Amino acid sequence: MMASSSSSATKVEISEPPKPQTASAEAVEFMSSVGLEELRLCLFSESLHSDSADLGSFTARVESTYYEQDGREDEKCLLVDICSRSSVDDVPCGSSITAYISLQLETLEQHHHEFVKLKGHSQDKKTEMRRCGDQMVIHRVVTEGQRAQQESKSYDLSSLTGFISEASNLLIMRLLARRKTPQNLEFLSLDAEMNLCMSSYQQLGSRPQIISKDTVEVYGIERAIHSDDLPITWQCGFLPDGHMTSRVQVGSPVTMRITQMPILSEPDEEDPKPVFDKKPLNWEEDVQLYSEFLERKEELVSDHETYLRRHPEVKALIGDFMQLLLLRKPEDVVTFAAEFFGPFSSAQERGETFQSSTISSPFQDGAK
Repeated sequence: MMASSSSSATKVEISEPPKPQTASAEAVEFMSSVGLEELRLCLFSESLHSDSADLGSFTARVESTYYEQDGREDEKCLLVDICSRSSVDDVPCGSSITAYISLQLETLEQHHHEFVKLKGHSQDKKTEMRRCGDQMVIHRVVTEGQRAQQESKSYDLSSLTGFISEASNLLIMRLLARRKTPQNLEFLSLDAEMNLCMSSYQQLGSRPQIISKDTVEVYGIERAIHSDDLPITWQCGFLPDGHMTSRVQVGSPVTMRITQMPILSEPDEEDPKPVFDKKPLNWEEDVQLYSEFLERKEELVSDHETYLRRHPEVKALIGDFMQLLLLRKPEDVVTFAAEFFGPFSSAQERGETFQSSTISSPFQDGAK
């Protein structure tokens, strides 16, 4: 006896695969619009400190350099160095970043080191990001106590349009502070687990801040990494030239602030070209110039006389031409001279020695 099949079938829901993360069109356009002159204004160092010097500090430096690649010509790029140190509840932590960023704000190579020193349990994380061919290869080593764990991932560069790393983020924020236009900008980034996620920027408006007893207006930008596990948000203040004045991670008790007013970086203004009035050159009254003139004149005269002595046919040829010219007295002297000297040309085709009066002259035809 066969068992009867159940009339109710189990329903299996098939979830659609997650859509690939893509940067917003405004973010991609922003990256492509950055010019070399703007990047030059971002080449400076800065440092921030917490309210208590023992709690932490933040330093950043951007300079121009070249990126060496095996088998390829060195590429001009930007070197970004960032170092952050802090202490929360007597727990030291921090991070350091060294990266090479192309002039198109693309990450060529980045080394990111993070650490947390708990009593009896410390964690150290080193992440290396490097472009290899058409791949972005990421290698991470996480050390907890005496245990080390390695992990690697790679992404096609074609899927990383609008991607920014932690190092290029510094350049993005400096540029946004100068332009004051961080609206609707969503870039691709990486979360703590090396997964692609979105990184957004929003403006916080202007507010006053005291720097070295002076009150200045600073421009606020909020950056958020929208990770599935734990979204992270930073709020930073900037001077008009891109110098950072404050930095705080939302939820953290440590706030970094600038302590001294920096020298603002501004575009170089070209000095007007000097205008020199033209003065008449009275070389005949200048002893040195007149002496050089006489020496050059004697040199040319001597050179010409030497040439004529070596080629006596020149005088005979010119004498024949002058004699014929005075006999004929033509109205068009130039055409007459062309007809006279034409047979002497090396490019002239050999013909009869005596020209016929019935053959038209090419010089006269061209003159008509």
